[in-house]
Amino acid sequence: MGYDIERFVGYVNEGLLCSICRDVLEDPLQAPCEHAFCTACIHGWLVHHSNCPEDRQMIDVSLLRPLYRYMKNDLNRLQLHCKNREYGCEMICSLESIDRHERECEYSQIPCSNAGCTVQIERRNLDGHLAVCEYRSRECPNGCGYTILSAEDTQHNCVAELRTELELLRSEMICRVEEAKHEMESRLDSQRRHMVQKESILQNEIEELKSQMSRMMSDVRSLMAAERQHRQELEQAELEKREL
Repeated sequence: MGYDIERFVGYVNEGLLCSICRDVLEDPLQAPCEHAFCTACIHGWLVHHSNCPEDRQMIDVSLLRPLYRYMKNDLNRLQLHCKNREYGCEMICSLESIDRHERECEYSQIPCSNAGCTVQIERRNLDGHLAVCEYRSRECPNGCGYTILSAEDTQHNCVAELRTELELLRSEMICRVEEAKHEMESRLDSQRRHMVQKESILQNEIEELKSQMSRMMSDVRSLMAAERQHRQELEQAELEKREL
């Protein structure tokens, strides 16, 4: 839907009106036949139709384009009243800046920020309402530090609230201790498995070194035996040489 034409000051060109809702264009799109529409209006129309509502030419969503720049500029320069005029706002501004103004308008109806309160109130009166709202919260005047709603003043019991808070803290502490305990046990178990694995690897390496040492000793003994044999052969050869 477009902007209500009754809000505008002065004459509004026919070309700046939506061809469907007949209000001033809001977030406009233009068809190839140059008829313009509010985005929400034309999208809703094309759900059930496949042509332009003005001249019945075939159109598709993919053919829609933004408004021509000169038309967009004319649209943005239009002057209109704030939507909160009925509540007392007398602001008149351009269509280009109306959204920014209305987001900050002191006459806008906004909800109370207190949880549980359903009152809608003008922004300019919000502070006054919050000061007396029955859903406003404040710290207990007796010093327990608990935040209470004004509507709960008569039911508030400092001792009961502190006891409840203490039980919650105790439960939370027990849960944290249990979590820390499980985490430490998990870490110790993981480290234990890691140490057993490392021990097994080291034991295998030791056994391999022992095996290598045994083979080396066997080779040394073989070499020493061969050397003795060779020496004996040399001595025998020397004796035979002398005899000759």
